[in-house]
Amino acid sequence: MKAAQPPPFTFQPGRHLEVLDDPIHDPYHPQKKLSEPAVCSECGAVFHEGRWQWITPAAHALQTRCAACRRIDEEQPAGYVTIEGQFAREHRQELLSVARNLETREKAEHPLQRIMAIDEQDDKVMITTTDIHLARGIGEALEHAYKGDLKFHYNKDEYLLRVWWQR
Repeated sequence: MKAAQPPPFTFQPGRHLEVLDDPIHDPYHPQKKLSEPAVCSECGAVFHEGRWQWITPAAHALQTRCAACRRIDEEQPAGYVTIEGQFAREHRQELLSVARNLETREKAEHPLQRIMAIDEQDDKVMITTTDIHLARGIGEALEHAYKGDLKFHYNKDEYLLRVWWQR
């Protein structure tokens, strides 16, 4: 009788960011579902049909604060994007335009995805975001547009993503 063969190795080359597709472990998201409709008292986003949206709130909407506004107030980013290198120094405004344009597109559909701050230093730029997906998107947009070297580090315990891009 033949010994059972182990299943073939199924590694697929490329990025493996499945951990970002797990259920949300963000400590800033409420553990219980909010009563609907609810409106953020700071930014005006409305929680309706199970998600935050940019719609007109109902007159009787519950006043609350969304996770993005709480993160901004408490200065607790979920994403850090570090842009470094000679190319970044020479093309800083182009790179920041890519980040801002992506934020504008994402925020229109997902109100919790925002840039918190942009800290410009001589040799690098640090962008902080309210959501890990926006940070990842900025890094991938830079790599797609300008190539370069892109690295990610996800801290599941703190729901934190650090992205480094340089060229």
